[in-house]
Amino acid sequence: MTDDIGPLLKKWRYTPNDINVRLVHGEDGREKLQLRLDLGIIQMELDGRPDGRRPHRFESYYTYYLNKARLAEKQGGHNLSLTPLDCWLLQQESVQFYHRYLALMRLGDYPRVIRDTLRNLHVLDFVGQHTSNDEIIWSFEQYRPFVIMMNTRACASQSLELRDYDKALEYIKSGSTKLRKFYLAHRARIGEERLELDLLHEWAVEIRRRRPVSDRELLARELRQAIHKEEYERAALLRDMLGELEKPAGKE
Repeated sequence: MTDDIGPLLKKWRYTPNDINVRLVHGEDGREKLQLRLDLGIIQMELDGRPDGRRPHRFESYYTYYLNKARLAEKQGGHNLSLTPLDCWLLQQESVQFYHRYLALMRLGDYPRVIRDTLRNLHVLDFVGQHTSNDEIIWSFEQYRPFVIMMNTRACASQSLELRDYDKALEYIKSGSTKLRKFYLAHRARIGEERLELDLLHEWAVEIRRRRPVSDRELLARELRQAIHKEEYERAALLRDMLGELEKPAGKE
């Protein structure tokens, strides 16, 4: 048996400007997630830590340090202080989750994308709470806008699958609010950069454009047009029709 992965790479050609991802069955019977890069393949577990390791018998370094923080608080009321090495381990681990949620997004596995992006957001919060080194904190915080955007996209995409356009737009509005707060808090460091916010705004415009118009919205639009044209009898009729639509179900 050869260690050369060349034949594997030839069978799965790399496509530039795309996220090349697939699911395969592992020898342990579980599905694995594979991400094709220009020079190789990354293989990840779908659940738990992407590389399948269990640091200190915990699911991840994050859960390990989170447990240490809780024990420190419970035993002596002390705040855990992360070392630069601790932070480096958390950062390298977060990169694994980043690769996985990018691949999962491409597959449309939105629940797992939501899970992994929320996990990385929790890590950013955790590091900010347990180290006073501003340089280290920013080395994590600089990625917050992208993670917020990806979490928002996954939440909204899940709603769009159910054809709940209003809920999807609510998620985009909430995510945009979080991004604005971040940009405002860090304006001195990042300037006027708003890439993630602009992307969400453009997506919201597209969703509104292709969202089916409800009967209520259609009647309301016709009512405004009738009033503008001074067609008051038609406006009165449309207003009555709107009133009927807005009555609670079961009430006459």
